[in-house]
Amino acid sequence: MNQYKKVAFYTLGCKLNFSETSTIGRAFEAAGYAKVKFDDTPDIFVINTCSVTENADKKCRQLVKKALKINPNGFVAIIGCFAQLKPKQIAEIPGVDIVLGANEKFNIVEHIESLEKNEETIISNENIKKTKEFIPAFSMGDRTRSFLKIQDGCDYFCTFCTIPLARGKSRNASIETTIGEAKKIAATEVKEVVLTGVNIGDFGQGDDENFFELTKALDTVDGIDRFRISSIEPNLLSDEIIEFCLNKAQRFVPHFHIPLQSGSDKLLKAMRRKYERSVFENRVKAIKQFAPNACIGADVIVGFPGETDEDFLETVQFINQLDVSYLHVFTYSERANTTAIKLGDPVPMNVRKERSKQLHILSDKKKRAFYESNIGKIGTVLFENEENGGVMHGFTENYVKVKTNYDAKLANTFQNVQLTEIDRDGVMKVELL
Repeated sequence: MNQYKKVAFYTLGCKLNFSETSTIGRAFEAAGYAKVKFDDTPDIFVINTCSVTENADKKCRQLVKKALKINPNGFVAIIGCFAQLKPKQIAEIPGVDIVLGANEKFNIVEHIESLEKNEETIISNENIKKTKEFIPAFSMGDRTRSFLKIQDGCDYFCTFCTIPLARGKSRNASIETTIGEAKKIAATEVKEVVLTGVNIGDFGQGDDENFFELTKALDTVDGIDRFRISSIEPNLLSDEIIEFCLNKAQRFVPHFHIPLQSGSDKLLKAMRRKYERSVFENRVKAIKQFAPNACIGADVIVGFPGETDEDFLETVQFINQLDVSYLHVFTYSERANTTAIKLGDPVPMNVRKERSKQLHILSDKKKRAFYESNIGKIGTVLFENEENGGVMHGFTENYVKVKTNYDAKLANTFQNVQLTEIDRDGVMKVELL
């Protein structure tokens, strides 16, 4: 039996990180560890980091401090994107025992089996160019939905982004292997699977297999009622994918999340995006043509170097006239080793914040209009397990968040409902049918 008994995890960042943490957690359990909560005095703390959100270093330091407060003798392991990009910086945080890069994070159990609390931090981190293997992963623990990792890495080098440096080249397993992973999820109580990765539309990298073929294969997997696509580049979202998901598929839901980043072609070029705004507009129109009630989310970056008031206004006006349902707004922040920091002409931080605020307001307006357009409609809701002040929540197929009085019998079931009104908290009230 291993020397350590209890392990806890903390995940920062994206759905992809959550799927990987969950898979690593199962590896620990298979090796005889008990998985516990972060504040349950674990012997080992595993912190899975992110490099996209701001203050990655600060957040990492806070968590290490918190871990050692809970258990001063706890073994602290840092993995994830920030661990690949800045291993030395993390190693300087007092109390960190091991830092594992992209290649090594899935071998964490072997690393920890042989380690005591260290005098010096051990770094196991290779050049990202050596990271070529694809490790499948999926999240478990939530009975309702699972995040299935279908792809990793990215061959796009957008000027603002560190992900190719943190996760390496675009890669994936075969469709056959991916279906095998989906079937493992189908054998559990999970009803909904969210497809996740760094650039999932690049699945197959242009070889014989591609994302469209994968969606067709996944749609045949019995035991999973819904597939949701987490995020797909507009230039990779083809008409055939849209038509299949919205018109022919049994299990894919009418919900797309498409990164836009800017409504200014000048900025899209400076960001080194692989499309102009007309492509994005065209994708929105194609989706709405097949499913007028589809939910479409978009990512937008504000305050990119050289973004003038006119450029920002162009973005606001472009989004305003688009039939999108909500925005994820990111305030540009300088990242080491990216091209964008060499562009000069930085936007003052107070201006970035002001622009972010404006886009958050626009997002709220868009979301409210989308919810209002659903009032009176019939939808199918997958209810979640958690009770929250006597109510429970769920999502319709087209991603409207709803609530009803808590009833344990409804947890993890599909219910036909009529959407009746938007409550004060912005969530939709429903009548069960």
